[in-house]
Amino acid sequence: MINSLILSGNLVQDHEFIYPYYRLLEEKINVDVCLLGGKPVEGILGTRIPPNKEQKIISPSDVNISNYDLLIIPGGAKAMEYLRQDSKIIEIIISFNKDKKIIGSICHGAQLMISANIIKGKKISGYYSIKDDINNAGAEYVDAPSVIDENIITSPHYKYLGNWMSDVIKKCKNEL
Repeated sequence: MINSLILSGNLVQDHEFIYPYYRLLEEKINVDVCLLGGKPVEGILGTRIPPNKEQKIISPSDVNISNYDLLIIPGGAKAMEYLRQDSKIIEIIISFNKDKKIIGSICHGAQLMISANIIKGKKISGYYSIKDDINNAGAEYVDAPSVIDENIITSPHYKYLGNWMSDVIKKCKNEL
């Protein structure tokens, strides 16, 4: 079984959490949700995150990287502003990348990868307004629905959720 971790926080972009969450479940991929404080939060549009009350939530300090094959980082500018300040969140991303585990990031999720200093020399996408940040971090910004560079799969916007998650799931099933 493939085990995934969705890393998120308060004011996440609702679509970018909900769609990957249910797509992974639909594919019979185990999903754990990691949130600061280990408690439910609210998306920027008001959705309860996670949407299922039965969903187990773990805090960043309880994450054991060896338990996971896939990391999903949904976007949301406000959520990323808070998350990127937490050293444990950044350590999780660094560890996933160091172990060459698959990382799927959409929209402003790229900001966490910038803070984790893992994108230098890579081709990635992210929300259009952070193109300069991506380039200044040593990556090459690519404006495409889904960009795959080794273990990192990125997308700029929730209008491309289908393309992005299709690539994430394909990579998981082909490599794991």
